[in-house]
Amino acid sequence: MDGTDIRGGHVVVVGGGIAGLAAAHRLLDGGARVTLLEASERLGGKLLPGEIAGVPVDLGAESMLARRPEGVDLARAVGLGDSLQPPATASASLWTRGALRPMPKGHLMGVPGDPALLAASGVVSPAGLERIEQDRELPRTPVREDVAVGEYVAARLGREVVDRLVEPLLGGVYAGDSYRISMRAAVPQLFDAAREHRSLIEGVRAVQQRAAGHRQDGPVFMGIAGGIGRLPLAVAESVRAAGADIRLGCAVRDVRRTASGWAVSAGDLVVEADAVVVAAPADAACRLLAGVSPGAADRLASVEYASMALVTLAFRRPDLPGLPDGSGFLVPPADGRTIKASTFSSRKWAWVADADPGLFVLRTSVGRFGDDKDLERDDADLIRLSLDDLHDAVGLSAAPVAGRVTRWTGGLPQYPVGHLDRVADIRGRLDELPGLRVCGAAYDGVGIPACIASARRAADDILGDLGRDRRRVDRDPTLARGTGGQGREWTA
Repeated sequence: MDGTDIRGGHVVVVGGGIAGLAAAHRLLDGGARVTLLEASERLGGKLLPGEIAGVPVDLGAESMLARRPEGVDLARAVGLGDSLQPPATASASLWTRGALRPMPKGHLMGVPGDPALLAASGVVSPAGLERIEQDRELPRTPVREDVAVGEYVAARLGREVVDRLVEPLLGGVYAGDSYRISMRAAVPQLFDAAREHRSLIEGVRAVQQRAAGHRQDGPVFMGIAGGIGRLPLAVAESVRAAGADIRLGCAVRDVRRTASGWAVSAGDLVVEADAVVVAAPADAACRLLAGVSPGAADRLASVEYASMALVTLAFRRPDLPGLPDGSGFLVPPADGRTIKASTFSSRKWAWVADADPGLFVLRTSVGRFGDDKDLERDDADLIRLSLDDLHDAVGLSAAPVAGRVTRWTGGLPQYPVGHLDRVADIRGRLDELPGLRVCGAAYDGVGIPACIASARRAADDILGDLGRDRRRVDRDPTLARGTGGQGREWTA
């Protein structure tokens, strides 16, 4: 910002997930007026608070990376600082090769820095361990401008490391295929190590040594007592108190330029504004941008999404004797199971355990990119298949007292090779249209802090555009032109 007073500049934010809400929060702090339009009847997107058997739980994302400041900072800014909680335990396992095995230490997204630690875990077979040793002698593997994580790691260390370690860890973030996912976008530290070192193992060790010299105190991940789903609702309350007009059930059908700025149409509602932030999934953003930036829309049309389902189950604690320690386990796709992970929520989060000490809550996840046939099953089948896998993994034979399935169709954008170039192209095209920006999980990362950072970048760009325009607006305070006032006003 150059110090220009932009107070009164009006911005429409399309989308009420955490990215859209964070953008609204930043814009209001910068002096803009904000109207936020959300197509559905609720706010929060993939952050969804809920309950099972009277216990509050997250039915979407359950934690955020605390080593990035954006999520924690936003939670504190909207009054949730005292509710931030680290996991009570974070010792996950891998269910692979017929047994529950400890997660190897000293790895970077599954890539070992010390093969001896990997050998002690039993995750990789003796033949797989022998293949890893070839990394020390192999000639440099070309990286080029980008490469798939699985492709590069398999070339250096063998497919077993990818299939047993990298796949379940990356799958937990993207529900994707590591043989397609961009290393440069998804694991930039690994990408840098691959470019700087001939041996991948030596490169990972170098990354870990540098990290040890800059070690951050505090937990790696953070949750919120009562559920991370409280975060978007608290942000919404904050921005509404600051004057934002939040409307639900407003599916935006059109964004167009006008002589004085922009017009956003949702049903019979037409909102005129100085700028627009599109914080919607790629398919919706593609549709909205088609008329003003066909090139950006074309690139957005290529973004693919993975679907998944979360199965949340509650059991009586006395019915679960001998449940193994830890926060849960991951499942490599190579093992052919239905579930890809299970989280022992009552172990991981103290607030879940404290809500009802007599119950034990856990959840499983089902579905990966390109493998969503199980998602066609009904809820009862998904619960049964989850119970079958839990029986085989940890010996669980009890019947749950409650179960619910939450489906996230098209929930996670995929970051294939070339993703960062695609994003740069989209933004480059929008740079030609001052007052129009995009943000969200489809661009800079799927985690909560990354989405908030993406929103702040878009908001700061808009504030800069408004400042450079040196315009003050004096429009009708209803912010709407046309017939009717479609959309339900949001209330806490």
